[in-house]
Amino acid sequence: MDLIRKKNSSPPSEETITFLARGVELRGAIRVDGTVRIDGLLEGEIHTKGTVVVGDEGVVRGTVNTSTFVSSGKVKANINATEKVQLLKPGVLIGEVRAPVFSIEEGAYFQGISDMGPCPWTDQAPQSSGNVHDLAAHRGKTPAFSEKRSDL
Repeated sequence: MDLIRKKNSSPPSEETITFLARGVELRGAIRVDGTVRIDGLLEGEIHTKGTVVVGDEGVVRGTVNTSTFVSSGKVKANINATEKVQLLKPGVLIGEVRAPVFSIEEGAYFQGISDMGPCPWTDQAPQSSGNVHDLAAHRGKTPAFSEKRSDL
């Protein structure tokens, strides 16, 4: 009986890996403690204390709550990561990112909003000198060019 117990019990250091292979489509929620690897299509939610990896062929639409998120696939989601988010080329990420660390590799594409948590500068933030502009207020407006300058 001890032999059977030893064979079926996994060592505490072994991590659980959930894999969604290429060509597989899942609509719903994934809730695990370990690593999740997406190479197929997931429409829904991922909740894990581990890492979420989206491969080049992977597509995620929905919400992701994780410690670390790494993607080179196509993601249209709200990402909440307690440690970091890495967007690798040729990855595309459209949505909201909340993580203390957010890196985007050259060749990857991000469109959305990122929030890295409380700003350490807010306690000592100087008053705006008027040189800081709200980019959202200028979206959709056509820039005006002066014809007086011929050096452009």
